[in-house]
Amino acid sequence: MSERQASVQTLTLGCSKNRVDTEHILSLLEGRYEILPEDIPAACDIFLLNTCGFIGDAKEESIAAIFEAVERKKRGEIGKIVVFGCLSQRYADQMPDLIPEVDAWFGAVDYGPLAEYLGVPAVNVMTGRRLTTPSHYAYLKISEGCDRRCSYCAIPFIRGRHRSVPIEDLVCEAELLAKKGVRELIVIAQDTTYYGLDLYRKRALAELLQRLSMVDGIEWIRIHYSYPADFPEDVLEQMADNPKVCRYMDIPLQHISDKILSMMHRNVDGAWTRALIGRMRERVPGVVLRTTMIVGHPGEGRKEFRELLDFVSEARFERLGAFRYSEEEGTYDAENFKDSVRESTKQRRLDELMTLQRGISLEFNRSRVGSETKAIVDGYSDGMLVCRSEFESPEVDGEIFVDCKGLAEPESLVGKFIRIRITQADEYDLKAEIVSLQ
Repeated sequence: MSERQASVQTLTLGCSKNRVDTEHILSLLEGRYEILPEDIPAACDIFLLNTCGFIGDAKEESIAAIFEAVERKKRGEIGKIVVFGCLSQRYADQMPDLIPEVDAWFGAVDYGPLAEYLGVPAVNVMTGRRLTTPSHYAYLKISEGCDRRCSYCAIPFIRGRHRSVPIEDLVCEAELLAKKGVRELIVIAQDTTYYGLDLYRKRALAELLQRLSMVDGIEWIRIHYSYPADFPEDVLEQMADNPKVCRYMDIPLQHISDKILSMMHRNVDGAWTRALIGRMRERVPGVVLRTTMIVGHPGEGRKEFRELLDFVSEARFERLGAFRYSEEEGTYDAENFKDSVRESTKQRRLDELMTLQRGISLEFNRSRVGSETKAIVDGYSDGMLVCRSEFESPEVDGEIFVDCKGLAEPESLVGKFIRIRITQADEYDLKAEIVSLQ
């Protein structure tokens, strides 16, 4: 009788960049461990927890998840707890003493030591992937770390300096993903527009997009996490002219007030930001823009917050998320500014901003009623196909629900493209009908 394989279950917290790290690690374990699904807690020999340490809420979520794993270990549901990622990287000297029940701690980029602990060789770790997303889309992390020095951000001293992945390696990874059935690539990094400066002495995101679009099987390429300063405008040419590059841009702006942008060390001012948004809309007709804003940064008074509201009303971002400022130890803000805005004020401003955005989002969605579009089918549930167009990114945006009553084997459409007509809209989600099965 053959020896039973040890079982591994993962839990990934934080951003999609962490998810890619987990998928690289899981690729090393294939064939050597029984890999259990992530979405349903199950008894396992090893529990791998990939943590986030970016802001206060994320740290609290990660710590809560560790303590929950400890309780499961005490009940005999988990053999060993292994924690890695940003939280353990950031607090490597403190966490082992604080939570001794964890069997091993690794940092955010410790592929080699983690692989050694698990008893597997760290071979081809940067291109091997075991997807934890639906099989038709995948995140493609094009660089690690960040050379920006935003005053509030801890990422540079958690993840280190910016390091681009060579174009050839990314094309190879994309080809492997396409062979697995991936049809949509979501390009991510701490700052995607910085890509290539370290390797090629120029910003090479547009060249990368062109090369990725030549990969057979890839039909959509979506860009996330683009920094506004020194934005490479040849990327806009790709968005406008390359049919595989979605007319969708995730560009975290964080604020519009000159005072706050200067304090944040964002290297842009309000006029630059407004001009960039204008050029994006002019050069890529119909582009959908997603951004994030921070409310309650030190120095943000009523005047600066009102300026932010006015800008959001003016810019009409189709997608917008926001979060309250969180003072992070070790950052420039923590060492130089007092966290001067009350938490209750931060929450009130966040609520006011998101109330404004809900109206803008509803207006945009209603403008789409009656239009036809290509959509990818993410899932099937309760008689509905759950879809997205090029204007919705998975996990962060709304969805399009398509009634497929009378359609034979609708489950077989998951992962495929169809053509739909938008029929109804609310603040976040849409309803549609099938025009044709592509």
